[in-house]
Amino acid sequence: MFFPITPITIKPRKQKNKNDCFVQMSNQLFTNLLVNHNLDLNIKLGHKTIKTKVKTIEMDPNMMLIPENILKDFCLPIQEYKFQAIYHPDLLTLELGPVIGLLTDFPSNMEEEPHFRSIHAFCEELHHGITEIGGFFYVFSYDQFLNRGYYLINGKWSPFEHPLPDVIYNRIHSRKLEHSEPFKHFRNKLEALLIPLFNERFLSKWEVYNQIFHEKHLFPFLPKTKIYTKEHLYELTQEFETVFIKPVHGSQGRNIMKLKKEEDSQFSLQTSIAALNDRSRNNYLLDEVHQLIKQILHNRFYIIQQGIELVTYESCAMDFRVLCHKNLNNHWQVTSIVARVAAEDEFVSNIARGGRILKPLNVLRTCFDQKKSVEVFALMKKLALETASTISGSSTGITGELGIDIGVDQEGQLWIIEVNSKPSKNFEDGLGKIRPSAKALIQFCTLLAFESTIVKEDH
Repeated sequence: MFFPITPITIKPRKQKNKNDCFVQMSNQLFTNLLVNHNLDLNIKLGHKTIKTKVKTIEMDPNMMLIPENILKDFCLPIQEYKFQAIYHPDLLTLELGPVIGLLTDFPSNMEEEPHFRSIHAFCEELHHGITEIGGFFYVFSYDQFLNRGYYLINGKWSPFEHPLPDVIYNRIHSRKLEHSEPFKHFRNKLEALLIPLFNERFLSKWEVYNQIFHEKHLFPFLPKTKIYTKEHLYELTQEFETVFIKPVHGSQGRNIMKLKKEEDSQFSLQTSIAALNDRSRNNYLLDEVHQLIKQILHNRFYIIQQGIELVTYESCAMDFRVLCHKNLNNHWQVTSIVARVAAEDEFVSNIARGGRILKPLNVLRTCFDQKKSVEVFALMKKLALETASTISGSSTGITGELGIDIGVDQEGQLWIIEVNSKPSKNFEDGLGKIRPSAKALIQFCTLLAFESTIVKEDH
């Protein structure tokens, strides 16, 4: 990153009167930051700037005391904070940040503490990580933007009027909501305010397939995939022993069908569609399968995909989830890899359907020798990073996080199964500590927050 960041601890102090605008700064911090030793100082936090005067005193390095009334003007609860800071000498401005808003949808009742559904524990982890590294974090719903956010204070998510964020991380749970008119209106508001939103939408399976398909070096890792039609059903079942039929817009292993060729031109059907659970059997003709699938489609797009004989663990289906994040230098990095092993009677490995997670190298060693296991593991990282770079380069908006599902066949060949822009937060080990993926997200938010300020200044 091309701009220097200084960690600063902020402590509130009682103001002497309502016009008290003096901030007290350690001598060391003053010397390090204010190269022209000017005693006038603008402090910027979020999208608000407040004029202050500086007094230097003897205290811990990198510490500032700020009057409580100024913290209130910034819409901050009165308490101690750690921020990351950049000084802009030409503007006499000390920018504190990042102010990070996490956008999600959750039931809201002013009488009760909110619950952020599947990412509730992750929101707490992000709060603790940002508090530790430096910054301010809150959670909000798009329809309450500018009015109410929730900040974790004394172990409880409490509502408050929040500062405008420097950057917003999108964890909306619903594809439908992202396409709604009120959400589009909210997006327009962000654009007018010049607030970057990253991972702005769910990705579709067909979109991802086409983006990767056009990269020659990644093409060999793609299962053959087509939009579902009767003709494509006949074509792919003739070509492959097994095919998968999946919704273009789908996640968590829902609404997937697995079709396998049996004897006498008949097919067995397994499905994760609840309405078809009693229809799983081994003796369908292809026309019967198509009639059954037509009932489910309801004019929605599905894909049909080549089935691959992947390695298993204890006879259970298995793939690998690789989490990739952009870091402070705007480069993709692998932050986590886990093996996902399907529940005993399931053919999909999603945790939401009872799957479990195991250490990837340990699992690979049950399939290959030590040397081959290490080679496959290293290639998995490389493939995930190449895929992340391709998807982020081809997609609209800002992408900072991707979950990439990779399968390994009997020969050790890797296959890109799926790419998810809203990966589950329940995969990694280490609950109770700040995981590498959370730290990487904080780094990326810091980059977006301060970089956007630099860009605005340049213009």
